[in-house]
Amino acid sequence: MRYAVAKPHRPSEEQWLAAQQGTRLALERRETVYAGWIWCVADSGAGGWVPEEWVSIAGDTCTLLRDYDALELPVEPGDMVEVEFTESSWAFVQDERGRQGWVPLECLEPLEGAPA
Repeated sequence: MRYAVAKPHRPSEEQWLAAQQGTRLALERRETVYAGWIWCVADSGAGGWVPEEWVSIAGDTCTLLRDYDALELPVEPGDMVEVEFTESSWAFVQDERGRQGWVPLECLEPLEGAPA
């Protein structure tokens, strides 16, 4: 579904986590305003917020249940994006230039006439 960007989003992390299903990650419980996300760190040192539903947790480690890329997409009001799926108050989107990444749902508004 197509959405218009209503609020800007600027990613905070320069290095982000991207890993394949089955990858074991270190798990850190950090405070976040978005429920359902946990901070994970790969052996390479790359870290990122991962949906808790996408991992199997065992103590202070977890294993990815599917491929994952934590890349956030910078967006500005007026940009248009296609939402591929949503997870825990975030949307994985593709913009008009073909770039993909995560954007908080609170930054997006459905285009008029589009199903909510």
